[in-house]
Amino acid sequence: MSTLITPSSRRQFLTLLGLSAVAVSCGSGGGGAAKDETKTLRYQGWAGSVILPELAEDLGFLDDVKLKWVGNTISGPQDIQSAATGQVDFGGAFNGAVVKLAARKAPITAVISYYGVDKAAYSGFYVLKDSPIHSARDLIGKKVGMNTLGAHSEAMLDIYLQRHGLSQADIEKAEPLVVPPVNTEQSLRQKQIQVGVLGDILRDKALQTGGIRPLFTDYQLLGDFSAGTYVVNDRFLKENPDTARTFVTGIARAIEWARATPRDEVIARQIEIVKKRGRNEGTAPLKYWKSFGVAETAGRITDKEFQLWIDWLAKRGDIEKGQVKASDLYTNEFNAYSRKDKADKPSTAKTTSKSGS
Repeated sequence: MSTLITPSSRRQFLTLLGLSAVAVSCGSGGGGAAKDETKTLRYQGWAGSVILPELAEDLGFLDDVKLKWVGNTISGPQDIQSAATGQVDFGGAFNGAVVKLAARKAPITAVISYYGVDKAAYSGFYVLKDSPIHSARDLIGKKVGMNTLGAHSEAMLDIYLQRHGLSQADIEKAEPLVVPPVNTEQSLRQKQIQVGVLGDILRDKALQTGGIRPLFTDYQLLGDFSAGTYVVNDRFLKENPDTARTFVTGIARAIEWARATPRDEVIARQIEIVKKRGRNEGTAPLKYWKSFGVAETAGRITDKEFQLWIDWLAKRGDIEKGQVKASDLYTNEFNAYSRKDKADKPSTAKTTSKSGS
């Protein structure tokens, strides 16, 4: 025995023991980390609407990841602010709002586009049929109702006025006001506002009633484009990468499912979801749904979807020129969606920037 337990053999034994421990640790570490990841994501919904994560969960695309509804919002900027502060685990807003929040060094990253503009999904600026408003200059001094300020609708208003040659002083005389989307049509008809922003379901319902006409639409201004993204807190992404990948990929699958599925079936699914969740909401407006409007396949994000708003905000003086770089705002790393003829697994390509592209 004494010949076996020499200093040399003891060192060799301890070395082998250490290597074994490392090997065991490496073999089980991934599983342990995955087990520790949260599988429940808190979020805010929209009354009377089905958001893409809710659709993805109902379709079974989120696998073992669950959603926990904590209330509703009518404001994208508020929603992503809640994500930045950790009150919810993800939030969605128009990309200009994401730029503004990122410029304030908020620890967030955009992970997937969730809404956009196309010929079926768009927002219009509507006036009464007998309104004297017929041009951009007619908006000077007029009240324009929209769901929130500093977001998509106000950006569209600014771009419209700029393109029609109004000075910054005149642009500032048009008065954007916050009006809940469900009250916009009524406020317009009662002449509490002179212009109302109506989109998708609420737009088609109002047009069916009659008595209003469009002054312009965001589709007329910019054509097809993805307009908003879901953001996630950077700490959440770092601590829960597998959950994030399941979540983002599930939304990507839901986007493509909705794109490929007959409209009536998508509507029926949304109505079923609203009925099951039991939030005392009506389902009648859902029959007007037409499209989520996401331009890129699977909601993948590109620089151009942020650069427009970076330039707009810099021109307004909301951010400094060069303060924000588009590729620093998003990542496609967690979007593992692939077409049916390709392997459905994440890319192993090494990324060199936050954008993952």
